Amino acid sequence: MSTTLVVSQSIATQLHILTQEKLETAGVLLVRVVPVDGGGLRLLSREFHAVPESAYLKREVDSLTISSNGYVEALARAEKLGCAGLWVHSHPGIEVSPWPSVHDQAVDDELSETFRIRSASECYGALILSLGKNGVKFTGHFSAQDQVARSIDRIWDVADRYRLVLHEGATLVEPLGMYDRNVRAFGTAIQVALGELTVGIVGCGGTGSAVAEQLVRLGVRKFVLLDPQTLTDSNVTRVYGSSLGDVDRPKVDICADNIRSIAPSTEVEPLQSTVTVADSAKRLTRCDVVFGCTDDNAGRLVLSRLSTYFLLPIIDCGVLISSEEGTGEIVGIDGRVTVLTPGSGCLLCRERIDMAKAQSEFLTPDERRRREDEGYAPALGNTEPAVVTFTTLVAATAVNELLERLIGYGPQPRPSEVLLRCHEREISTNLAGPRMNHYCHPAEGKLGLGFTKPFLEMAGLQ
Repeated sequence: MSTTLVVSQSIATQLHILTQEKLETAGVLLVRVVPVDGGGLRLLSREFHAVPESAYLKREVDSLTISSNGYVEALARAEKLGCAGLWVHSHPGIEVSPWPSVHDQAVDDELSETFRIRSASECYGALILSLGKNGVKFTGHFSAQDQVARSIDRIWDVADRYRLVLHEGATLVEPLGMYDRNVRAFGTAIQVALGELTVGIVGCGGTGSAVAEQLVRLGVRKFVLLDPQTLTDSNVTRVYGSSLGDVDRPKVDICADNIRSIAPSTEVEPLQSTVTVADSAKRLTRCDVVFGCTDDNAGRLVLSRLSTYFLLPIIDCGVLISSEEGTGEIVGIDGRVTVLTPGSGCLLCRERIDMAKAQSEFLTPDERRRREDEGYAPALGNTEPAVVTFTTLVAATAVNELLERLIGYGPQPRPSEVLLRCHEREISTNLAGPRMNHYCHPAEGKLGLGFTKPFLEMAGLQ
């Protein structure tokens, strides 16, 4: 039943500026409301509208009063975008409490009905931000017309650096002793954050199972697993937690069992399905981050759009072993880890997706074979070579990208892609922005759009 407010880079910056002001400062945050499994909500931030200076009737260190001009235009914009409005204001100073005062509560009561009417939404919420020694602190609530207000439990900042902030009233559980070495490396707050994250893994083969193994040992305790395949005997050499006795079992079940064997209390949802099935892809919308460990182009296309539409960080992985035809001599061992931060360049912008193959993969098997025979669709590749050493290396690199974005120990500017050329013992990085006029560009208005018809505005999803 948790409620998470997800904020993108630009809005995170605006909210940070709000907390730096010496006087109370306010604005309206427009959010798309996404219901998730178990009765929870994700509030996807779309726009922040600061109250204009002319609308402040009174503005002091510990109070403010504004005219309706401070929010009516923002609420008209909310109606146009199909959003709800959150009333946001600051409590200035360091280590000032973010709990609402009696005056704050009275303002809430006055604004709630106005916000609902003006935005044409049955929902209303409020958020109070203040600064602590270790970053932002907050309290907040959100409710629909006929519902009791619920706390906004978490703020998940998916900017270039990830930050998970829990409600000021949250009860923090000290990490178990088994994580002592982790805590010594990156502190208690990061260990707590890892335990709070819900992580999706798409593809539970060599790379995905290695990602799961590392994450659960790091302290992640909530997983959503997707993979349509069953284990073959040739998979056993790479899939963590598997043995020959698991042949013909679903890979997601093997991965789930392995996770639970390491941490029995972990919440795991295994789905024997592909991410190109809309209902399965929708299950990922409750995740905080998703690792893409699938080999197919169609799956990567879906994941790429999920990042934009649901403000969902995607860490996409790939491994390719190239050999000389005829001799079998290895000529290349290449790994790739691409981090999709909402608002950055997608996998299409980076030319990491073969669109012809993606379109072919969306077809039914019979239709695909017919088009291949007629020359209208590219033949899909055969089984590629794979070695546990290299899939594990790429998995570790991918998990490192999550850790670095939570902890911040890497260089600036932070690269968004890591390329591994194992055969040459070389590593390189790069940073790519979105193409103009492409769906992932912020100017196109797709960031945080949430559910659409068709899902992700992709007619090809099943």
